[in-house]
Amino acid sequence: MIKIDKVNIGLNNKPVIVAEMSGNHNQSLDRALEIVEVAASTGVQMLKLQTYTADTMTLDVKDGDFLIKDKNLWTGQTLHELYKKAHTPWEWHEPIMKKAKELDIVCFSSVFDGSAVDFLERLNVPAYKIASFENTDLPLIKRVAETGKPIIVSTGMATLQEIEEIVETIENSGCKKYALLKCTSTYPASPENSNILTIPDLRKLFKCEVGLSDHTLGIGSALAAVAHGATIIEKHFTLNRLDGGVDSTFSIEPHEMKILVSEVENTWRSLGTKSYGPTEAEKPSLKFRRSLYVA
Repeated sequence: MIKIDKVNIGLNNKPVIVAEMSGNHNQSLDRALEIVEVAASTGVQMLKLQTYTADTMTLDVKDGDFLIKDKNLWTGQTLHELYKKAHTPWEWHEPIMKKAKELDIVCFSSVFDGSAVDFLERLNVPAYKIASFENTDLPLIKRVAETGKPIIVSTGMATLQEIEEIVETIENSGCKKYALLKCTSTYPASPENSNILTIPDLRKLFKCEVGLSDHTLGIGSALAAVAHGATIIEKHFTLNRLDGGVDSTFSIEPHEMKILVSEVENTWRSLGTKSYGPTEAEKPSLKFRRSLYVA
């Protein structure tokens, strides 16, 4: 088990739901604060931000590898344009975290370079996330691990050897509190490409908490993950998909998040233990079995 602020993460606790704000604030602080309020009302335990700027992520170049040509949600934009739209202004972090604390949910963030770590340390963030596209940046992982804060790492695209290097870097840097999330780095991801059976294998191989960073539409993959031992479910969250935004297409809305929170807990409770014979609740039903009466 690991503990992030007041949230316990482990098989003996109900799975933790993380609402990922990402760029769904649509560059409005008021909307960002409303996302925090609405997320808290759905029952999620944690909210996640992303801490970067367009300039810390990429170069302002309008062609070549810096122009998105693949067929996806962001085709035709440059990387710099995309990150400029999607980033959360750093001066927003403190009011967002303050609002989360008032509403009794834990707020943390994904970091993409050392300057973001330095900034979040000044805000005393309770944990860090390493995104899939950064999971080969071992110097960044080492920098985060050296803070002593818990780390959650998405394993999208990572080979088994790369995951071993991630875990080795974390542990050699003195951090023992970490979790690995199965992730499919397509947006949206398809259920058949989710490979949920990787989750129990991650737990067996690395003996740490495991979960799912879920980019599928709907909640089926998340429930399957819980049934296979996931203790963390991360899902992109928006107020309304029709409002648009860089992540809106594969984000879930408040009514869907409420269902996810409820059904994740129901799925976890239904796992129970290995059991044969009548449970306490079943014992009154024994009288309806076939009986022998002598008249």
